[in-house]
Amino acid sequence: MTEFLSTRLGLAPGLAALLVALIAAVILITFMLLSAIFFVWLERKVSARIQDRLGPTRVGGKFGWLQTLADGLKLLVKEDIIPTNADHMLFRLGPYVALAGSFLAFVALPFGNGVVAQNMDVAVFYMLAVMSSEVFGVILGGYGSGSKWALFGGMREAAQVVSYEVPRAISVLVPIIVAGTMNLSTIALQQTGAFWNWYVFHDPFTFGAFWTFFTCGTASCKRAPFDLAEAESELVAGFHTEYSGFRWLIFFMAEYGSMFAISGIAVLLFLGGWHLGFLPWELSDKIGILGNVINVLVFIVKGWLLVFVMMWVRWTLPRLRIDQVMMTCLRYLLPISCVLLLGVSIWQLLSWQITVLVYANYVLAAVCVAFVAWFTVKLTKAGGVTPTHMMPGAWPAAPASGAPLVPRT
Repeated sequence: MTEFLSTRLGLAPGLAALLVALIAAVILITFMLLSAIFFVWLERKVSARIQDRLGPTRVGGKFGWLQTLADGLKLLVKEDIIPTNADHMLFRLGPYVALAGSFLAFVALPFGNGVVAQNMDVAVFYMLAVMSSEVFGVILGGYGSGSKWALFGGMREAAQVVSYEVPRAISVLVPIIVAGTMNLSTIALQQTGAFWNWYVFHDPFTFGAFWTFFTCGTASCKRAPFDLAEAESELVAGFHTEYSGFRWLIFFMAEYGSMFAISGIAVLLFLGGWHLGFLPWELSDKIGILGNVINVLVFIVKGWLLVFVMMWVRWTLPRLRIDQVMMTCLRYLLPISCVLLLGVSIWQLLSWQITVLVYANYVLAAVCVAFVAWFTVKLTKAGGVTPTHMMPGAWPAAPASGAPLVPRT
């Protein structure tokens, strides 16, 4: 695009590059904002479904489509309060540092074949590095608030994120060893074809690395059951206790942006990237621009599905204590990730000598398909079972037509 602007429109190369960068930044920040709006609505509906509620049903129609937008407008006009004891500069700076760390990750995130703001040979390293800087915004916000509760929340977050970065980075090395590159576009292209070519099915170690990475990514996004930085029962609301209005909104935009960025990395490293999983060829090579549009939509839907899983986990599992959070990382996830790294290294060496290891992806894919089929059958049958089917007589029988319902005594 830079070459097109400089040759066709006669712009200077430097000006053309700057214009392209501005266009890419506007597109990415718009996508990040719209995704955050959608995720807030989705989380409310998911939590309502799990807790047997309705969720938003009024603003914007039957499904409450505009509820998040209405809440966002409320936050924009809400009074901005800064505590007397706060460090005003750090207090104001914290949310924007957190948002910058989350947004910069999108610069190297390929949404399709060639659909990336900056194609980097070290894209994985870059994304993990800039996403780690989000914690500085959390620390600045907690320290600058002048509140002991916010400070404790910020310190907890720093300890948690720094700890979980280690097994997360080691888990990322597992598919990188298989691919032989840190370029996310190249890794996605290597998974072209049927879904059993995805790296999550490459061998048992990449399969385990996917779940380890996703668990660590959930913790790095401050999501339950790892959200001790926002434990209301102990620290009111953690590092953002003193924030209100627009700056509070910025913190949560950063969180939801990081959720999609982590999901995007997982999709590219393990789940075939933008490929559908049932075509033997690259879609963009066959139908051009339309194929690229489909690729982008497939990638976004895959990322949204993983974000949905994060929400599902949040509203299903109870919050852990801070000592349990740290023990899960240091005692379990860190050794597991090291074993996976060692195992995939040995697997790569042996696969050149033992031919049967090459077909392990078919076995893993078949097992996963069988599990999904079994789970789907169980899910469809569970819809007609009442919670008290194991307790006969717990509820009165349905009354006859016109007869009042009389409870059992």
